[in-house]
Amino acid sequence: MPLELYLDLHSQPCRSVFIFAKKTNIPFDFKFVDLATGQQYGEDFGKISVVRKVPVMRDGDFILTESVAILKYLAEKFGTSDSDHWYPADLQKRARVNEYLSWQHAAMRAHGSKVFWFRAIVPIITGSDVPKEKMDSAMEDLTLSLKVFEEKFLDNTPFIIGEKISLADLVAIVEIMQPVGTGLDLFENRPTLSAWRDRVKKELGEALFDEAHKTIMDVASLPQTFENNGMLEFLKPKIQKMFN
Repeated sequence: MPLELYLDLHSQPCRSVFIFAKKTNIPFDFKFVDLATGQQYGEDFGKISVVRKVPVMRDGDFILTESVAILKYLAEKFGTSDSDHWYPADLQKRARVNEYLSWQHAAMRAHGSKVFWFRAIVPIITGSDVPKEKMDSAMEDLTLSLKVFEEKFLDNTPFIIGEKISLADLVAIVEIMQPVGTGLDLFENRPTLSAWRDRVKKELGEALFDEAHKTIMDVASLPQTFENNGMLEFLKPKIQKMFN
């Protein structure tokens, strides 16, 4: 039974799993879960995962949720000596990957996602822009995360663990690209971040990078999608909680 990956490439974690599997030539069946239509809340997907989030991996009878866990599983199961740099056997390099993957949840991921929602989703649901003070606060948090990323995790090295790309770089780039998809150029006036982005794209391959990010770079189509499928009314209570 082939490996199955349940994905929607609107999602940053899904993009990281998709890119890694494709880049390392891991054979898999792409099982599309349409988040914009609420497919994750349907009965069929509930049989796959009670968490009702993507990505999900099914390897035979083994089902795994959480993108970081899936990435590590794939790296360890399908890894070779040539691909060791993704999740190194070297104790300190692996620890550095784990350090970033642990830090990013409450920093880069949380702050980038919030800016994305404020710029791309909230105006669709509410019909108006996010209040300026809330938008400014969200941008300040994201700016701080980017500063820490450049100064601590890159620290004048080509990639997070040194000379070679790793899972940490992959997870970082998909999160940074999320607000970029709303038209926010986070690389402007950040030469260190821009140079790192270019190296990551080159290592992944520009065609694969663009394939994975094509969906998020077309978020302008979301309003019509939400209007057609009734998700506007479903999401309104969730949005209201963010401002109460």
